[in-house]
Amino acid sequence: MTSKVFDALSGSMKDFRHLPGSNLLDRVSAFYDWQEARRKTGTWPLGRSTEQGAFSRCTARTDEGELFSGVNFASQDYLSLNSHPEVLETAIQTMRDFGVHSAGSPALVGNTSLSLALERKIAEFLGYDHVALFPTGWAAGFGVIKGLVRAKDHVVMDALSHACLQEGANAATRNVHLFRHNMVEHARTKLEAIRAKDSENGILVVTESLFSMDSDTPDIAALQELAHEFDATLMVDVAHDLGNLGPTGRGFIEMQGMLGKVDVVMGSFSKTFASNGGFVAARGRAIKEYMRFYSSPNTFSNAMSPANAAIVGKAFEIVASEEGAQLREKLMRNIVMLRGMLKSCGIETYGDPSAIVCTKTGSEALARLASRRLPALGMLANLVEFPAVPKGQARFRLQVMANHSQHDIVDAVHRLSAATTEGAADLAALESGEIALDDLACVAAGDTLKAAEKAQSLEEPTEKRSNRAAA
Repeated sequence: MTSKVFDALSGSMKDFRHLPGSNLLDRVSAFYDWQEARRKTGTWPLGRSTEQGAFSRCTARTDEGELFSGVNFASQDYLSLNSHPEVLETAIQTMRDFGVHSAGSPALVGNTSLSLALERKIAEFLGYDHVALFPTGWAAGFGVIKGLVRAKDHVVMDALSHACLQEGANAATRNVHLFRHNMVEHARTKLEAIRAKDSENGILVVTESLFSMDSDTPDIAALQELAHEFDATLMVDVAHDLGNLGPTGRGFIEMQGMLGKVDVVMGSFSKTFASNGGFVAARGRAIKEYMRFYSSPNTFSNAMSPANAAIVGKAFEIVASEEGAQLREKLMRNIVMLRGMLKSCGIETYGDPSAIVCTKTGSEALARLASRRLPALGMLANLVEFPAVPKGQARFRLQVMANHSQHDIVDAVHRLSAATTEGAADLAALESGEIALDDLACVAAGDTLKAAEKAQSLEEPTEKRSNRAAA
């Protein structure tokens, strides 16, 4: 049996998840061949790296090492704290005082006075009495489910929940029940069916406060009430809105009047708080202690580094300050401006205003052809396609920063609009037979050369200049 061969405009990641063949190492070449087909035509957008940091304008490289430059709407730094002078100084001073490594798990001397202080700060911020820290947000999402749920228990989760939540659920139990996205009544039917047969085992209901592919939010109060009705526990992932939305930065749990009322809250620091790491907040020390010793990513991974803990702590201080409120206002102005300008160019967006602005692009072929144009046009943007989103609903996920200027937003809209128009022209030419798919490789090489020349002339990012001046 052999794997099906896909060209640069067909196939998806899902096609290579389960590969035929007895040799574990040899069979992965089918995926690499597909990658290479996309690289040659410039339609492989993943694995890129920034040269000097994730600023609002930056130089980047493809995973083949080719330079390009442009306005950056691909990085997660919603309040622009990655380049905040106080955050930078906190990191530097902490490394001088504490060293660079935690050197142990939270169960085995990996905590520091900084991480313990951060736990207390997050607990107070969210209205809980105990918080457990994790080395990454992914580890927190996977770990809270794997730590609490056992084989006979059930997980009822929104079908669009993040991969870390779905993988945690599938690792914990076979009893995973998906309900239709943000549909409380469908979650009810799942809970009713479970309790009709099983009144003894636990149920964890899982959702997110802001979904990163659709920029929408569930009715958290209704889900919490529903969970309690069926003797279940609600867990809400607040990764994308905590710190950057809401009157005081507490996100949708604040905006829906649920602050301190959700059974379990899990979050990540990598979107707003300028660091790796994650947390789980709940009522009662018993849950925290159980997480410490029965959640593997907590028990058997090194704890957050002292610098990470200090950075997040400083970020929480800024979020809770008047400056934090001003940064949120600036971020929202940028969000509204970007969405409005995209609409005026005929590009629709998903969901409600948030730092995640996803465009309605359409077919995978069109999206890939548009994506291949972006480096030469001078823009970094993440292409998201099936199976991360439904087939035929590929999109660009633009991630807005508080420090994006109006000029950045205008450039982004013009460049994305041009890329979409050019991609549509390429697709029409391919479908009519005017050009062949192999011809795109030659065009891609020319685009890469232009992008590399532009990268060489890119000015140093504004944030970097201002940080050095502040120092």
